[in-house]
Amino acid sequence: MKRLFIFAAALMASSLPALAAGIVVPAEQRYIPYSGDIEKCDDADSLWWIVHHFSHKESEYWNSPLEIQSIDDIHEIGMRSNGVQYIPRRYCVGHAHMSDMKTRTIVYQIIEHAGFAGLSNNTEWCVVGLDRDLSYAPACAILKPLIDRYAHDQIKFPPQP
Repeated sequence: MKRLFIFAAALMASSLPALAAGIVVPAEQRYIPYSGDIEKCDDADSLWWIVHHFSHKESEYWNSPLEIQSIDDIHEIGMRSNGVQYIPRRYCVGHAHMSDMKTRTIVYQIIEHAGFAGLSNNTEWCVVGLDRDLSYAPACAILKPLIDRYAHDQIKFPPQP
């Protein structure tokens, strides 16, 4: 037990200079499964996942017949925007055309190796105005990159002349 403690202390001490210098190690160099290759925002599998799970959530939990008919005007708003040292993620936004004939903004992120047992990528999503359990409140902002979440509150732009 004493040897294990000494080994752990030596390991931590050897990493302190890198931490103090602010050296950033990409996730691909720290963990074997990460490659940084993530599907594009308009990937058919990711969009199917969103449509299917939205329908299931609405019918099962909210007793609602609401469904996503289609998703278009898809834009990437960030790729690894929180830094290369974090799990690779692609941040996306688009317009969801709903079965109630309304168009709502949808925010989602595709996360590398975050699926079942890390064997596949995962897609987390939120339809603005339909986050009834406030999982990604306010207005689905939790799924956006950190800079998008806080920049508008903290950065004050000079007035236009």
